[in-house]
Amino acid sequence: MPLDSMRRAIPSPVSREDAKRVHDARALEFLRQGGDSFMTTTVDAVLNWGRKYSMFLYPFVTACCGMEFMSVAGPRYDIDRFGCALPRFSPRQADLLMVVGTITHRQAPILKKVYDQMAEPKWVVAFGACTCSGGPYNNYATVQGIDTIIPVDIYIPGCPPRPEAVIDGLIKLQARVQQERVPAEGRHRETAELALPVVEKPIA
Repeated sequence: MPLDSMRRAIPSPVSREDAKRVHDARALEFLRQGGDSFMTTTVDAVLNWGRKYSMFLYPFVTACCGMEFMSVAGPRYDIDRFGCALPRFSPRQADLLMVVGTITHRQAPILKKVYDQMAEPKWVVAFGACTCSGGPYNNYATVQGIDTIIPVDIYIPGCPPRPEAVIDGLIKLQARVQQERVPAEGRHRETAELALPVVEKPIA
């Protein structure tokens, strides 16, 4: 028996009007509970597309990784292709904080103030081993990773990291910006609200 004949022979227990009515009721309940409609998801996708190609970075450069950061911004690697070439030296005009180099405990309050003054939405990139984990400076003066002060979105390890690694980190950040939805209260969160990183003790 052909499939079309079977479909005509077996009547549906629910009429098309009833099915449409149930579908509309479920869609309204989904939106009422905070779900996304086609319009909001499309607008979010357009806004995120604009954000990921127009990042105004604030270079917080403190140490030798700054030379590598300058080479990335130069003509050979040209991060302007990713919309990240225009630095803003005012935190109120920046949305990407590039922390480059060693952060001491005396500099930590300054870094926190710069982060707090940045507009929402904002992102943070830890550039280099010293920024990610303290690097070779395991002493009383050096912050052992800036994620103990501010939340970090992308880690770029290395001493110093190669320009290709920096570009890879920027591409990963762009992918994250494209996919995420910025809440109404902003992306800012205090470090006390974050899950503590897992630190493995070295085997003696």
